[in-house]
Amino acid sequence: MDALTDSRSLADRAYLRLRSEIIDGNLIPGDRLRAAELHKRFGLGLTPIREALMRLSTEGLVDAESRRGPRVMQASIAELADIMATRREIERLCLTRAIEYGDAAWEAEIVASLHVLSRTPLPDLPDDRGAAVQWEAQHRRFHFALVAACGSNWLLRFWNLLADHSERYRKIRLVNHRVEEAQVRDINAEHTAIMEAVVSRDSARANALMDTHLLATEKAVAQLFNSEAGKLMENNR
Repeated sequence: MDALTDSRSLADRAYLRLRSEIIDGNLIPGDRLRAAELHKRFGLGLTPIREALMRLSTEGLVDAESRRGPRVMQASIAELADIMATRREIERLCLTRAIEYGDAAWEAEIVASLHVLSRTPLPDLPDDRGAAVQWEAQHRRFHFALVAACGSNWLLRFWNLLADHSERYRKIRLVNHRVEEAQVRDINAEHTAIMEAVVSRDSARANALMDTHLLATEKAVAQLFNSEAGKLMENNR
């Protein structure tokens, strides 16, 4: 039993490490994922690495069917549009239910998470991944706080999966937020408006603001994909 537990623990460690590197952009779309190289890099056994790759393939983060071996799943504007359209549908459902069921503690976490997020700086340079990770963590905390009271663990599982995939794309914009095509808005003002609508229990306004917020991010990421700056950025990552 102890050996089985240790094996499971190693597989979980490999999964979490690989997942984090893909979502944070340290491993980029199309990167080959050779088990032997990952074994040396992470200091974990080949079996846990292979289990992690298969698990990530079921989440759509790894392409395990490539003829040349597993790779980080490619990114595309079409997939981005599909992810974000689905995210908006789930977001509306979660947010509407959270506004109906949420209590004072739920409201307090929304306000507190926004306070911290508004004081977390954006990265100054595209290679400042540490700042990007810190900002993204606080951004995720705020957005999750908004829907946390929806009353359904299954809805939150779907929400988290879609948030992970949209984060992989949003990271492209986050680390290039000074590029003209990124169309940086007053993100703190958008978040504040959403927070105020939610805590005042104005479901229609909150959902409208959230839709606009998510659509604007999708549009900016898509424009970066199409721009010469975006192509150069992808080649240099």
